[in-house]
Amino acid sequence: MEDLWIDNVRVVTQAGVIGCGSVLVRQGRLARVVAGASACPEGARTVDGAGQLLVPGMIDVHIHGAQGHDMMDGTRRSIEEVSRACAATGCTTFLVTSVSSTLEALLRLIDRVREVVGQEPGARIAGIHAEGPYLNVRRKGMQNEAFLRHPSLKEMQQVLDHAGPLLKMVTLAPELPGGLELTRALASRGLIVALAHSDATYEEATAAFHEGASHVTHCFNGMRPIHHREPGLIVAAFEQPQVSLQAIVDGVHLHPAIVRLMHRMKGPGRMVLITDALQAMGMGDGVYAFGGHQVTVEGGVARLADGTLASSTVTMNGALRNTVALGISLTDAVAMAATTPADVLQLPHKGRIAVGADADLVLLDNSFQVVWTMIGGRLVYQAA
Repeated sequence: MEDLWIDNVRVVTQAGVIGCGSVLVRQGRLARVVAGASACPEGARTVDGAGQLLVPGMIDVHIHGAQGHDMMDGTRRSIEEVSRACAATGCTTFLVTSVSSTLEALLRLIDRVREVVGQEPGARIAGIHAEGPYLNVRRKGMQNEAFLRHPSLKEMQQVLDHAGPLLKMVTLAPELPGGLELTRALASRGLIVALAHSDATYEEATAAFHEGASHVTHCFNGMRPIHHREPGLIVAAFEQPQVSLQAIVDGVHLHPAIVRLMHRMKGPGRMVLITDALQAMGMGDGVYAFGGHQVTVEGGVARLADGTLASSTVTMNGALRNTVALGISLTDAVAMAATTPADVLQLPHKGRIAVGADADLVLLDNSFQVVWTMIGGRLVYQAA
């Protein structure tokens, strides 16, 4: 693999934005990050960034589908197409995310993921995020009530045996019978236990965090809201310094003031931008089948027939753009889209532009549109 000298770029690092910089890619990793003008190293091929923005590859820990493909459909092609769609929108690593389903459907998804891992055409798969089925019907959102059930260590053991290290994150409602026991068991095995679609009280959520839960899925959505006498799960998460929060910054799921509140309460090191995208991402308005429901997308907003929000159509580059537009610094927004999810997934060589990190890089124009995406030093997407 030839050395690449990516020159004339504004580089977003953890320390801030380098106004005019260069990076050297060698053997799929970053060998040098330089501020100011510098000559191309001998033998390297120069890539001119035209003064545009170079950010680390973004990481989506919560995505269901894209470009007309739902990853729960049991096909390998859907996972491959989502991988391509992620790369085209600046996401270089993602968790294949399920919805509540039968055990058989979840095991089938695991089988398809196993077939694709290591052969992804675009963004790389870091593992699987099981959103459900152990969720509270009172806060089900778009999750299909027909598949919701109480936590079962026996059933989850079948999933763990089948998935092995592929299973990275499980979203559950800890207040359900068996919820704390399952939280403890999963956390003890190194899995990320996330809370959502939950009616947990402050006390119940705090107990779950003490048992090892460390993450909140699509915070504020699908959970008991904050009340001054019943603060609920959200305030419990705010109080726990180790707990990280997902945010869908699409202009619909969260009011701008709530996004800023989350940022002030947790900082960029505990806030994670996600898409929670369904297959309508990149497809436009229309009617889609998702999670056993008919979902209608109008004006880019996906809803069930009763008006319930049904996932999102936002992309990672769109979420980044929206976050910056809300007044959050570019450095913090990039951390929330790349560095923090890498840390949550314990991927120390991803999500940052630093010497020794993987050369997972995205070049963005001034409108945050993706010019090209690189993974491990190889271009996997280039805009026409």
